[in-house]
Amino acid sequence: MSDNLESDDLVLVLNCGSSSLKFAVIGAQSGEEHISGLAECFGLEDSRIKWKAQGGKNEAKLGAFTAHREAVEYIVKTILAGHPELAAQIKAIGHRIVHGGEKFTRSVIITPDVIQGIENCASLAPLHNPAHLIGIRAAMASFPTLPQVAVFDTAFHQSMPEKAYIYALPYKLYREHGIRRYGMHGTSHFYVSREAAKVLNKDIADTNVIVAHLGNGASVTAIKGGKSVDTSMGLTPLEGLVMGTRCGDLDPSIIFHLVNQLGYTLTEVNNLLNKQSGLLGISELTNDCRGIEEGYQDGHKGATLALEIFCYRLAKYIASYTVPLGRLDAIIFTGGIGENSDLIRAKVLDLLAIFNFKVDDTKNKAARFGHDGIITADNSPVAMVIPTNEEWVIAEDAVKLISAK
Repeated sequence: MSDNLESDDLVLVLNCGSSSLKFAVIGAQSGEEHISGLAECFGLEDSRIKWKAQGGKNEAKLGAFTAHREAVEYIVKTILAGHPELAAQIKAIGHRIVHGGEKFTRSVIITPDVIQGIENCASLAPLHNPAHLIGIRAAMASFPTLPQVAVFDTAFHQSMPEKAYIYALPYKLYREHGIRRYGMHGTSHFYVSREAAKVLNKDIADTNVIVAHLGNGASVTAIKGGKSVDTSMGLTPLEGLVMGTRCGDLDPSIIFHLVNQLGYTLTEVNNLLNKQSGLLGISELTNDCRGIEEGYQDGHKGATLALEIFCYRLAKYIASYTVPLGRLDAIIFTGGIGENSDLIRAKVLDLLAIFNFKVDDTKNKAARFGHDGIITADNSPVAMVIPTNEEWVIAEDAVKLISAK
């Protein structure tokens, strides 16, 4: 445990997925994680929870009927109860919320009106917002006296100009129904862009970067002077890059073809685009990038094609995002794939040869498994790896908000 625990405001950060819950007790000032873990496979026989606490690793089964509320109760009654010195110093609960629409342009303390606003955005993130609401209500039941704070993935992208977020549809669909590009992963893009400015020894207001957040969900953002000016995800997390199981960009008429010519229902189309496409659909092997890379190394045709499409589409997006920036100071790779796949980083930068990127193989291989650093040669434009830390941003925002009350 840190010697300066008493001077570090602790926040319990909850990130609820559709069938999982990530959590951490983190110091808002230091960024130190005292406890972190994942409860997953809710509703299945192998539902379980894994966590690290002050250097020790633990795991437990949760049971087939476990969901978000039961997982939060386990965190409170078993994990935090085993560390009362930490539990006693938690000042707030911070919740990651995927979609806040246009209503939420910054983090907020949760009130009944905020809960209603998150519910109103549920149709824009149907796999995420309902789960977030379950987590919020479970946390409020377990921590009735602590302030709850919502931090929105979409908030960072509210600085985009209209020309970047308006679709070429009848304008009244935006005016009356809010149909526009919102973007996701904003907390991650915000964090790594500011860390990149430090590495570059530049003021964030004079820093232009492109951030590639690459995981099972993936997005690219052009950040000019610290503000998002364009991003690849759209109304929902489906638009943009090839992802683990999401298709990303496609001709919208494919949907009509699937329904009218091939007999798909709209529910089946939604499932196809969100859960059966991307790396999984192309490779017919796996949605896990590690498995895709293994297949590529073994000469698996589907895995090779999936990897090539993933890198090609990513490189095209990065190249196009030089347009709103005018000047590019660096490309930053982050997220599970971005932080660990030296192969994908090298392939993407090779595809960007028109910008004279030159990968330093030694640096590129060194910047994995939690290690950061510049991965290009000294005579090359800069590309770097920065591990993201969304939990720290959430903790910082939570403490700022409750301190301002």
